[in-house]
Amino acid sequence: MDTEARLTQRGRSSSEPGEERSRFARFRAVAGGALSWRRAGLLGAACTAFLLLFSHYVVQPFLIPSRSMEPTLRVGDRVLVNKLAYRFGDEPRRGDVVVFDGTGSFVREAAGGDPVGGLLRGAAAALGLAEPAETDFVKRVVGVGGDDVVCCDARGRLSVNGVPVDEEYLKPGDAASRVPFRIVVPLGTLWVMGDHRSQSRDSRDHLGDPGGGMVPVDKVIGRADWLGWPATRWGTVPGTAAFEQAGAARPGGGHG
Repeated sequence: MDTEARLTQRGRSSSEPGEERSRFARFRAVAGGALSWRRAGLLGAACTAFLLLFSHYVVQPFLIPSRSMEPTLRVGDRVLVNKLAYRFGDEPRRGDVVVFDGTGSFVREAAGGDPVGGLLRGAAAALGLAEPAETDFVKRVVGVGGDDVVCCDARGRLSVNGVPVDEEYLKPGDAASRVPFRIVVPLGTLWVMGDHRSQSRDSRDHLGDPGGGMVPVDKVIGRADWLGWPATRWGTVPGTAAFEQAGAARPGGGHG
């Protein structure tokens, strides 16, 4: 009996190291899985932070929310906004497609809202995952500081500094403007219009507002240089030579 008890005890004790190894293996697997998730989370956070910084200072995706820039830009397009385009002394030129903050010119100062929700929406918009803020707009520069912009001549064309402009980028069938106007653009500001004039709320719609529809140059976020999405439309945003003669017609010439 004593021998049998000893054998039983030895058998039990001999299985204990195996059980310990099994428990240790399970612990290592669980700990390794948690560590992998933690590493993945840290990597994801670092990548997101890098993309947000890159978007804030260099290139920002911008989701096109409306038809106002057709056919150049379509609803759902994601353009890449070059934030370095005007950072080193250069200024917007006629014909540039720009993204700008319309606060104080196109929209009134916004009342304070939910700061956390606003931060999350802003981050999503900065990554091109959500529509831009209601204060951000994309339009084409038609007049720069000092320009005399008139619409329309006998052939229905817009004129800049007395030079008729053939706007080949307009939506087919659209008039240059159904609202006649004549303005002189103050220095340091821009007169901007959409390419789909009948669907665009632009400088024309704010002629009677404070500022007269002019967008301060320092409110320009950047120039829309590239189409990043959808893949079938990859490439640069088409430029235009429509305003070359308008710049030469100004006193002293230059691009203005």
